[in-house]
Amino acid sequence: MITGATAGFGEACARLFAKAGWRLIITGRRLERLQNLQAELGGSKQTCISCFDISDRQATEQAFAELPVEFKQIDVLVNNAGLALGLEPAYATDPEDWERMVDTNIKGLMRCSRLVLPGMQSRDSGYIINIGSVAGNWPYPGGNVYCASKAFVRQFSLALRADLLGTQIRVTNIEPGNAETEFSMVRFKADEQRADKVYENTVALTAQDIADTIWWLVNTPVHMNVTTMEIMPTQQATGPLAIFRG
Repeated sequence: MITGATAGFGEACARLFAKAGWRLIITGRRLERLQNLQAELGGSKQTCISCFDISDRQATEQAFAELPVEFKQIDVLVNNAGLALGLEPAYATDPEDWERMVDTNIKGLMRCSRLVLPGMQSRDSGYIINIGSVAGNWPYPGGNVYCASKAFVRQFSLALRADLLGTQIRVTNIEPGNAETEFSMVRFKADEQRADKVYENTVALTAQDIADTIWWLVNTPVHMNVTTMEIMPTQQATGPLAIFRG
């Protein structure tokens, strides 16, 4: 199951796994995109689409309950759906943006994980891959709730590993840096000029880079668990601490 499969990392993962013969459940809020991707990836026998918003608890639980029998056994969950909204300082943000990031990046990821875990536990096998961010480790001005939500993903992933010790269920938190997807278009609410500035004169990660990483992880030996993986483009690095001199 790949959440947020209508663009970016999720869409690239869907194409890569389908090419290798995997059966997929792809989720997202944009039905037409899901339908087009399903048709591209071999139709309903190989790819099941589930259109819902993971920030909606009832819709998420219903979507899992209504999965066709042949797709109910989820071996790998890629918790990819998430977003950043705005880049204003905390005192100037839209509170609705904060709520939406918490509902999606935190609550949605929690719900999907909780819904697949009983099946994985009963089979003593499975893999949960969470898409975190370097923002969960390295805060920046305007990141406020987005950074905090990705710090949650990191700690939740570590806590899952602690709970699952003694099982064959694996958990990895992937923390990408600057990646050129729809991320900035969503963050800046379709302001294309502002979004393009994020990637101007630099070489960012691609969605394929992250999909290839997830593919490698899934194909590592079962006795091996990569707990956390921070991935930055070569042209990005952490910097010195900021000092205000007033």
